[in-house]
Amino acid sequence: MIMHFLRKIIETPKLEEVAKEHFYVHRHFYRYSKGEFIGPAITITKTNAKITIKGTHEYEDLIQEIGCKVSTNDQVNVSGTLETGKDLSEDLKKLGLDWKLKKSTGDKKIYKATIEDTLQVETLLNAIEMLRASSYLLISFNSGAAVKVTTKKRIPQPSKKKVEEDDLSKRVSFCTATINNTEKNNSIVEDLVFHDFKSDLPKSWKKATITNTYRINEIEIPKNVQSSMMKRILAIRKGKMIRTLDVDDQIIEKQYNIIV
Repeated sequence: MIMHFLRKIIETPKLEEVAKEHFYVHRHFYRYSKGEFIGPAITITKTNAKITIKGTHEYEDLIQEIGCKVSTNDQVNVSGTLETGKDLSEDLKKLGLDWKLKKSTGDKKIYKATIEDTLQVETLLNAIEMLRASSYLLISFNSGAAVKVTTKKRIPQPSKKKVEEDDLSKRVSFCTATINNTEKNNSIVEDLVFHDFKSDLPKSWKKATITNTYRINEIEIPKNVQSSMMKRILAIRKGKMIRTLDVDDQIIEKQYNIIV
C-alpha cells in the first residue's frame, strides 16, 4: 500500500535516496526553490448527520480514499480524468480498468484518460493507492446517499501567494466529500487526516483545519547530471514542514524536518 505523501514524510522524515527510491514523495516538491511556500490544506466540518471534507489539490487522493473506505455499497459510479506523466496502460489493465490513455501533443509528456465507469469499491481503492505514486486522479463518485465525492477536473496552478495571503476557503474547494457522521466514519477520518494530531483532538469537535507550510532552507543539486531541467527535478530540498491544526479555534502546531 502506498500511503499519502504527507503521512510518509511524517512517519519517515529522513527518506534515503528520496529522488530515486521515494519519487512519489519527491515529485510533490521539485517545483519549490528556497523560501516559504503554501502547501496543501484540508478542512473537516461535522453536523449531527454529516461530515463534510474539503481539500486542496494534493489532498484529493486522501479524500477519495476516505470515500471508498466509508462506502456502504459494493459499487460506485465514477467520472472524471486521470493525468499522468507516463503510460500506465499495463498497470491499469492489471487492475481490470479499461481507461484509455492518450498522449498529449505538446512538449510535455502527459497522458490523460477520460473516465466514465462503474467499479467495485475495492478496485477503485486499489487504483487510488496505485496511481498516487505517479499520477493525479481527478474523479467524482457516489455511493448512494451515504457518500459523495467531487473533484475538479483541472489541476490548479501552484499558488504564488505568500503564506499570510493564503485564500484557504477558495483553495479547499478543489475536492469535497460528504459522508454520514457515524462513530466508524469519524474514526476513519481522524486516523487518515489527523494521524499525528489524534491525541490533540477534543472528544467532541465540530470543525478542524490542517494547513501545511514548507520552509525550504537548502537545495542539494545532484552531481553528474547535465540537463538543467533534470538538475531541478532531481535536486533534494531540505528544510521544515509546519503543520498547523485549527480545531474549534484552538491552534496546535507541529514541525518536521524534511529532506525531500
